[in-house]
Amino acid sequence: MLSFNPTNNTERENYKLLIGSIIPRPIAFVTTVAEDGTVNGAPFSYFNIVSSNPPTIAVSIQRRDGEPKDTAHNILKAKEFVVHIVDEDNVAEINKTAATLAPDESEIKLADLTLTDSETVTVPGINEAKIRMECTLDHALELGEDNTVSTDLIIGKVVHFHIAKELYTDGRIDPTKLGAVSRLAGTNYAKIGEIFSMERPK
Repeated sequence: MLSFNPTNNTERENYKLLIGSIIPRPIAFVTTVAEDGTVNGAPFSYFNIVSSNPPTIAVSIQRRDGEPKDTAHNILKAKEFVVHIVDEDNVAEINKTAATLAPDESEIKLADLTLTDSETVTVPGINEAKIRMECTLDHALELGEDNTVSTDLIIGKVVHFHIAKELYTDGRIDPTKLGAVSRLAGTNYAKIGEIFSMERPK
């Protein structure tokens, strides 16, 4: 085994070790609303479940030059956002939203995505996602070291689920019909692939 002490690595070296090791990672497409009313959207692969009681998810948003990205800034101000699951049918459009735009420019327009009203929050979602979750801000943590904040960890409570009818049977979501896409490293992504079952020990 090769052995690495992260304190002897650069940030980029640690980044490559993490994103190459922790795979596959689900991708959240997050919509928020800026103070001027602009609807912003961006994908994040530092994303997962935190709790089912209450239903809670986490999105980690790396800062740019020490400043919060538009998504984190908007969530911290408005206290609400919408998370969408990225799938095979929308990944090409979602990838376009990773472009760096000014805060008053909408990635939604850039990618030609279609907005849809939410039920519980004021932030709209997009029609192109088979699953979306309306969220309110539960906790926000600033992470970093050496008196420098490098990351905004957003923990959100899911206040409304939207699931495409064709995915949902007997209380379960069909993973093959969802066709979720996951993030690997570099420019690489992965599809669901082979699914196998294994009984959990009693």
